[in-house]
Amino acid sequence: MKKGCTISILVFLAIAFVGALVWLYQKNAQPPVVYETEQAEIRSISKSTVATGNINPKEEVLIKPNISGIIDEVYVEAGDYIKSGDLIAKIKVVPNVSSLNQATNQIQSAKIDLDNQKRVFERQKTLFDKGVISANDYDAAQTAYRQAQQTYSSTVQSAEIIRTGTTKGMSNIAQTLIRSTVSGMVLDVPVKKGNQVIEANNFNEGTTIASLADVGNMIFEGKLDESEVGKIKLGLPLEITVGAIESKSFEAVLDYIAPKGVNENGAMQFPIKGTLVNKDTTFIRSGLSANASIVLAKSDNVLALKEGLIQYDEKTKKSFVEVMVGEQKFERRDVELGVSDGIYVEIKKGITKNDKVKVWNQIKK
Repeated sequence: MKKGCTISILVFLAIAFVGALVWLYQKNAQPPVVYETEQAEIRSISKSTVATGNINPKEEVLIKPNISGIIDEVYVEAGDYIKSGDLIAKIKVVPNVSSLNQATNQIQSAKIDLDNQKRVFERQKTLFDKGVISANDYDAAQTAYRQAQQTYSSTVQSAEIIRTGTTKGMSNIAQTLIRSTVSGMVLDVPVKKGNQVIEANNFNEGTTIASLADVGNMIFEGKLDESEVGKIKLGLPLEITVGAIESKSFEAVLDYIAPKGVNENGAMQFPIKGTLVNKDTTFIRSGLSANASIVLAKSDNVLALKEGLIQYDEKTKKSFVEVMVGEQKFERRDVELGVSDGIYVEIKKGITKNDKVKVWNQIKK
């Protein structure tokens, strides 16, 4: 029995020895790892962040009436170009019954006073012609009569204005004719013939009859997250892309950053604005959705390398690459990095364009 155990042990050891030899042979027979290399190239690199928003006119003017009433006629529609002073709409006044009644009573009172002053003046004139009264008494009666005439005419005009919104001799400046205060494109006419409108005063902002803007002077209005707002500053260039206008971008300049953020779904958003420059002849409609790429840093025509080829020392955290110096032989070279866009990074110092950099993290086949 001891002899059988001994033989079994020897057979097991022989099999294990042969298996180890086979494994070592197969391992030595595998080809060595061949590392690929890449070279740096000359390119422009920009680091940017993106804000979403809309394209709107820089200044939008709302035309409101100075008198309440009903729209009688509308002379413009959205999309029309008009000049300052052009007629937009006409309002038909709905008189206030109380005010009209008061004005009518004032007319009657003024008429009574006018008739009385007329009789007094005619008596004084007769006496003056006979030499009974002095010139001063005659002049006083004449002045009182003329003042009564003026008061009566004024009350008649006031009643006419209450009734119709205008009066004789004031048609050019009548409040019933709504005219444009600026030149530009009509963006919207929210009222129609027959709509009632309210005048603009200290207690009411009034009904908007039309909105106008200079569509040649447009701005980007958007919001930026609090994690990015600290990286931007006024004067940075923006690259605006409009979803409705394919394969075209517009330049803008960042000219406003809100000092106070707005809480949206638990995240602080800061409003920003950028004025479009060199818009050419492209017509951009107000309110179109757009994205603004804010260039935080940019380097033109610099030596750049893929960021995935950069390695970092575990102790010093310094960046370096491995450069080929012979057949599959590499040496370490420290590099100084610049602007990065997440894919390529600027190489300021350490290698040249002709150096072959080891792809140390290549995927094994």
